[in-house]
Amino acid sequence: MGPIQAIPTTAFYVPARNLTDSHPKPHLPNSGFPSRLDFSCCWSRSACKVGSFGSWVVAPAFNLRRVARVMEIKNEEAASLNLHDTNEDLVDKIMYDALVWSSLHGLVVGDRNHQRSGAVPGVGMVHAPFALLPVSFPESQWKHACEVAPIFNELIDRVSLDGKFLQDALSRTKKVDAFTSRLLDIHGKMMELNKKEDIRLGLHRSDYMLDEQTKLLLQIEFNTISSSFPGLSCLVTRLHRYLIQVYGDNLGLDAQRIPENSATTKFAEALAKAWKEYNNPKAVVLIVVQPGERNMYDQHWLFSVLRERHNVTAIRKTLSEIHADGQLLPDGTLLIQGAVVAVIYFRAGYTPTDYPSESEWQARSLMEESSAVKCPSISYHLAGTKKIQQELAKPHVLERFLEDKEDVEKIRKCFAGLWSLEDADIVEKAIKNPEFFVMKPQREGGGNNIYGEDMRESLLRLRKEKSEEDAAYILMQRIFPSVVPTFLIRDGICYKEHAVSELGIYGAYLRSKETVIMNEKCGYLMRTKVSSSNEGGVAAGFAVLDSIYLS
Repeated sequence: MGPIQAIPTTAFYVPARNLTDSHPKPHLPNSGFPSRLDFSCCWSRSACKVGSFGSWVVAPAFNLRRVARVMEIKNEEAASLNLHDTNEDLVDKIMYDALVWSSLHGLVVGDRNHQRSGAVPGVGMVHAPFALLPVSFPESQWKHACEVAPIFNELIDRVSLDGKFLQDALSRTKKVDAFTSRLLDIHGKMMELNKKEDIRLGLHRSDYMLDEQTKLLLQIEFNTISSSFPGLSCLVTRLHRYLIQVYGDNLGLDAQRIPENSATTKFAEALAKAWKEYNNPKAVVLIVVQPGERNMYDQHWLFSVLRERHNVTAIRKTLSEIHADGQLLPDGTLLIQGAVVAVIYFRAGYTPTDYPSESEWQARSLMEESSAVKCPSISYHLAGTKKIQQELAKPHVLERFLEDKEDVEKIRKCFAGLWSLEDADIVEKAIKNPEFFVMKPQREGGGNNIYGEDMRESLLRLRKEKSEEDAAYILMQRIFPSVVPTFLIRDGICYKEHAVSELGIYGAYLRSKETVIMNEKCGYLMRTKVSSSNEGGVAAGFAVLDSIYLS
């Protein structure tokens, strides 16, 4: 999903600064939100290349004991591993072994500095960005996230079947958001044709952050298209287990506390089962990709399992190539260069830049009109938009789709505050206290959200203009996770940082008419980023891959 951007490496020393500069503790009257803990410690950022760990520079103001005391969480389940206490020579050895392991086991991406790295496999590879050791995470919250995954899968399937709900909820957004409007046009056309998706496949990821003060696991978003890193996330889990098996005695850690990650095998299993339901042994799985995809190895891991374990062939095509090579037969069969397509798996098509011309939109419509199993279908795609997430958080809306009251409560417990910009009171609160809110457009892929003073100015402008552009956004409660010490590895360089993490739980849902064939939690993705960064995408260059150490 785009190039991996390196953290700047020109400076090896950043002066210490007070954490309260980037994480203030204001008071929001009558908001119902808890204020954050007051981080009054100082920290610095420094970097080293492999073999030069002794050259780290630490600012005099960096007080490790004070950091440990301030970072201590009263709930023992959420206690953090203070990795900055680790002996520097030991960290140097672990980092070297981690880079070797990554190279030997395919934990790699294309190097953005190499022109051909996104076109030719094996050319211009570099290790994927990763955390040196796993992040501590409370086992109770991990179990809760796993437990609700099948409920969210079922919820999305039911929402996708209610075409009127999708069209009505996004009707105002359609007027001001050209990309969402085109998606809705395709969806509307399928409704007019009475197009039924008898076989429905969803490969999802629900993303969460653990709120520091309330200890609540709050959902950031639910991804229904191009849920990336099922391949590389499993490798990071294996890497961390290997490192702790080797160095666990020195670190006081147990590799068995890192949960197994089955994302690759489970996603491949779901694709294979959907392929089988299509009932054509000569058909292929089509993966829709972006041109110059430097994250191709994450995709190739998935399809190597699909081929080796299930004897299913996969082909990779861009939207432009599908437009040029695709053919729709009268019975709805989709052919790509003569090959029958059983399943279409989208790893592109989630952002306006994937549609630079009408050709790409025509390719999307061609696929949607076909009898192939779409992952996701246009209705699944729309069900994952931010506006639908906000609509589902309204009172009594979940009950429209879920009958079980316990399931409703489990889902609702995960919701952060979500509001339409039509709510004048909440907009006023966001203008007065922008640090407690995030402004989100209907976009995927990272780097799209609006924060702080930028958000405040945007809200003031929208209010002054009184236009319908506000329908293109939602407001969300800002979640404040614990800030923990860690080591982030990117481009062979180690960064000693204070960071926050985001948990993604993968899920697979496969239904054929009235029969649910698969509805499972399918592994996880942990992403860790510098605490001062607002965005969290790995492929977008903001975060690194990580895993979980259950506490």
